Amino acid sequence: MTVTHGPAPCLRTAESASVLARLLAPGRTVVMGVLNVTPDSFSDGGLFLAPELAIAQAKQMIAEGADIIDIGAESTRPYGGAVAVPAEEELARLKPILPAVIDLGVPISIDTMKANVAAWALDAGAAIANDVWGLQRDPDMARVISEYKTPVVIMHNREAVDPSIDIMADMEAFFARSLDVADRAAVPRDRIVLDPGIGFGKTPEQSMTAIARLAQLKSFGLPLLVGASRKRFIDAVVPSPPNRRVGGSIASHLLAVENGAAIVRVHDVAETVQALRVADAIRGTR
Repeated sequence: MTVTHGPAPCLRTAESASVLARLLAPGRTVVMGVLNVTPDSFSDGGLFLAPELAIAQAKQMIAEGADIIDIGAESTRPYGGAVAVPAEEELARLKPILPAVIDLGVPISIDTMKANVAAWALDAGAAIANDVWGLQRDPDMARVISEYKTPVVIMHNREAVDPSIDIMADMEAFFARSLDVADRAAVPRDRIVLDPGIGFGKTPEQSMTAIARLAQLKSFGLPLLVGASRKRFIDAVVPSPPNRRVGGSIASHLLAVENGAAIVRVHDVAETVQALRVADAIRGTR
């Protein structure tokens, strides 16, 4: 099935170009809450497939302080085992949920690697596109981002883990390619966020290196997003199932912020918001 979209994005989407600037303006860390409407995501697969449960979870995360809700309807779990789904299935999962979550009043990010799914969501009023393949998987994604004048999260990814590589050099080369794609599609740099892709195509050690050396990516002059929430590298340090990795997730995100992250993508919103606000308050007393 081909998903079509009109030549003129709706007003809500056209206004989304300024969303990123507004979110980053306050000078505090932006919290992106994760809402997976999938049966097979690594941490919460199947919990929010039912529309009423997904909408309730979005409301809860907003009440806890989420600045953005990131909705994904196809698992991109970084450790293998995710089942690829066609656009039809992704849209069938999104249609009963995404418009209602948009109506809750916070910016919505659409987590997809398919340009036609992104176009449908942006047409419906989503404000941000989140592409786990950094504009390098679907050749139409950059065109859609340009047409809808929307911010985009460009995430680093790899087809396979290679423990021998310098992961920072690999990320820098990947982002250079992604930014070239964005430039050729006339996507302005002020609408781009970079994400090191913690856990994606990386060993646990490489994921930790990406956080420890995150400041190197500031050389691109773009906001940085880190999603370390419940990732497997935490288990490599302190063995624990995904839903028992809150402490490790918060530690990782606090260090990521110290190293330059402007946005963190999290499952546990209330705990993360509390940690970030306390850290901000302590910094303010220096």
